[in-house]
Amino acid sequence: MVRLFRYETSDQGTFGYLLFNGVYLHTLELPWRDNRPNASCIPEGKYTVCLRNSPKYGRVFHVQNVPQRSHILLHHGNYAGDRSLGFRTHSAGCILFGTKRGRLNGQLAVLASRIARRKFESAMNGNFELEVINA
Repeated sequence: MVRLFRYETSDQGTFGYLLFNGVYLHTLELPWRDNRPNASCIPEGKYTVCLRNSPKYGRVFHVQNVPQRSHILLHHGNYAGDRSLGFRTHSAGCILFGTKRGRLNGQLAVLASRIARRKFESAMNGNFELEVINA
């Protein structure tokens, strides 16, 4: 079981951390916006995650059976702010990785995202269960 614990949310994104196989990574998702596609993080819950190939990101993990949502991926990126309020985002509802959090261009972000993604992918060999928990 992989667990994502969310601990802070604002218009600049929802921060959390991912625990798996004794490894800890930072995460960033869009703010909660009532599960609206392309505008919100996904609801708390348990999900099956499968490997797939994405035209944009290559080999990625795909979160399955998210209510009223599709194409929720785990991939690299730095920003997940509310675009309607003028913040940058690299997410349309997906979960971004980072080795740490910080600021880029004055906006809250996760950093060293590609390194974190590689670390996650090397530790995970296939499908897994993801539990998303709001702390």
